[in-house]
Amino acid sequence: MFRVDVDAHIDETEATWEYLDDGARRFKPVLVDPGAATAPGDARPHRLWLIDGTIQLKRWRDDLRTGTVQATRELLDVDARVRHMDELRVDVQILYPTLFLHAFTARAEIDVALCKSYNRWIAAATDKSRGRLRWVAVLPMLDIGKAVEELRWAKDHGACGVFKKGIEAGGRAASDPHFYPIYDEASRLDLPICIHNANGHIESATTEGSGLGGGMIAIAAFSALAEHGIPDMFPKLRVGFIETGASWVPYLYADLEAKKLRRTFLPINFKEDLFRRNRFYVACQTNDDLPYILKYGMEDNLMIGTDYSHADQSAEIHALDVIEQRGENGEIPAAVARKILDDNPRRFYGL
Repeated sequence: MFRVDVDAHIDETEATWEYLDDGARRFKPVLVDPGAATAPGDARPHRLWLIDGTIQLKRWRDDLRTGTVQATRELLDVDARVRHMDELRVDVQILYPTLFLHAFTARAEIDVALCKSYNRWIAAATDKSRGRLRWVAVLPMLDIGKAVEELRWAKDHGACGVFKKGIEAGGRAASDPHFYPIYDEASRLDLPICIHNANGHIESATTEGSGLGGGMIAIAAFSALAEHGIPDMFPKLRVGFIETGASWVPYLYADLEAKKLRRTFLPINFKEDLFRRNRFYVACQTNDDLPYILKYGMEDNLMIGTDYSHADQSAEIHALDVIEQRGENGEIPAAVARKILDDNPRRFYGL
């Protein structure tokens, strides 16, 4: 069985910004040593990214807690990361950023510069993995014209998806027409929109982790897209909800069904049609009640990720093993476990 980790991460380093255009080097993020621990008795070597007057933690990672080492987290040794994937029985990891989980500027020119540098850095680094490490592009959503250009570049250089926050670009919801050119071009290029647990509010940039707020923002994008008929407007577009878990699915099913029934008499079987028809995919978590969630017609739309290198409530480095074991012990059908690990993520990311 082919196994895909649909949500793995890297930690950006100063090398990430070596690809800044000459005219954009003044925007380079600066690492700052605050010179003191962030809490009494905390001796961890915290450092901060300083970007356009905002600060954000460059997170300290514990090797034991994350099950990773600096060389693999920061792509300093791609061969070592691939060897670790072999140990975890992971065939492909889909890489998401860390710094970009928060908004950090309201200036379009900085957004453009840093997104371009990140994409060129990760494209060069993952090229050494011979297809084992794939990545999602970060786009400058403050400048949609430049974002479309960057999307085309990313597709030509190995990207398999488009990273997106649930609310961003000045507080715009995922259904805002501002994003239509991205959805249109992503459809044409056969790239999915990957709405990750993240926070698009600049004022949150100094908080540690996107936490519940980021997850709720990502889930809110589901309602915005479904209620405004975005999947019907872009009939080839695939959208995934990443690091959100799947426990919200039954509640939002019921909420959406109630709203639809007030507006239309169309005979829609929500439990069978909603996610399949709209091409919505969800990265579940190992503590989700999968037997219950599967009653909502989700077997072709669930995936699983490890949150590799992070150490928050979503992280489980052996998540793929847990799903496979749940299939082997009959908690969920073995064929469904295979879909979660293999068929569904390959279809979603176009692997």
